[in-house]
Amino acid sequence: MAAHICTRFCINKFRESITFIQRRHRVKAKWAATRPKFPATDLALQNFDTTYNMQLGDLWPSVRVAMLSEQKYGALINNFSSTTNVISGLEAQGCRDFINVDCSRNEAHQHSQDILKPADLQPSINPDIKCLVFPQGDISRFKPARPDSSGLLGYYLLDAASVLPVLALDVQPGQTVLDLCAAPGGKTLALLQTHTVNFLWANDLSGSRTARLRRTLKSYLPKEFLEEDKIHVTSIDGRKLGLTEEKSFDRVLVDVPCTTDRHSVMVEENNLFKGSRTKERQQLPLLQTQLLVAGIQATRKGGDIVYSTCSLSQLQNECVVQQAISLALEDLGITVQVQDLGWFTQRFFDSFHFASHLNVGELVLPHLCANFGPIYMCKLRRMS
Repeated sequence: MAAHICTRFCINKFRESITFIQRRHRVKAKWAATRPKFPATDLALQNFDTTYNMQLGDLWPSVRVAMLSEQKYGALINNFSSTTNVISGLEAQGCRDFINVDCSRNEAHQHSQDILKPADLQPSINPDIKCLVFPQGDISRFKPARPDSSGLLGYYLLDAASVLPVLALDVQPGQTVLDLCAAPGGKTLALLQTHTVNFLWANDLSGSRTARLRRTLKSYLPKEFLEEDKIHVTSIDGRKLGLTEEKSFDRVLVDVPCTTDRHSVMVEENNLFKGSRTKERQQLPLLQTQLLVAGIQATRKGGDIVYSTCSLSQLQNECVVQQAISLALEDLGITVQVQDLGWFTQRFFDSFHFASHLNVGELVLPHLCANFGPIYMCKLRRMS
């Protein structure tokens, strides 16, 4: 009942913005000649209407409306900045740290329901990662972050749900980490906020995206920290790192290129649904599987891998994970075990809407009251 009231409230609150978005392709006659005959955004939406209607059923109409509405963001706090009162200033605007607030409240809720694991088996959430968001139904925008006296910015704006794969990776003190597809750098920054990483290799195939990653790191990390050789930035085909860096890392994040569903239905620029990129789009699941297998190879026995996308697609999510597990066993003799993230979604159910009944992994669904995602994630452990 409460969810129904919340949804109805948010629909009313978003009505004007939804109307605007639905009219986004109405152009004046003098511009009509420059408009694509079949905009890639329209092609993406048609594709999703067919695919996701079958996949999500009755959920698709509400997810569709949310993806066509303004996306919500979170402010990832930069622990390396000396800017004072950043958190208190955001809290004064109504923001809250969804990571630490939800952890404390939901741990108490779980304990009251007697569903917590024994203390020695409890997974951890690093409290040094802080990400502030506006309350559900509040579509306020964050102001640009201001630099401190050293020129470092106080926070990084990103889809708050994209922090979840980093939290799920659960980096422990002194561990080595590979961020296989790191650009533009939001998850890389989140990993470094933990102050637990002994060595981080941040890689991305695209040279332009790697350059953007370097600029991001320079804007948020002290010069002396970047010069300590704790961070290695490269522009290499991530599929090769499975062989060259086999069994080298305690933790591996595989945040693969995908159809970036929200971008695909909203932005023409760099859209994978353009006719010229059809083959590239069709080959995505193969590329994603190869990258995940490489990530598994690069992980030490007993180490963890988190696979993530910003797509709703089963072909790019669950199917890729299952195929990679099979290939790792059949071709490489590596046994991989899926880790249960049910406890994880319980901790953050107040902030995100998670899909139910997935075969493997967890999926954040866009929702008008909490318009984050889509973000898919699955945690794996290398057993041999």
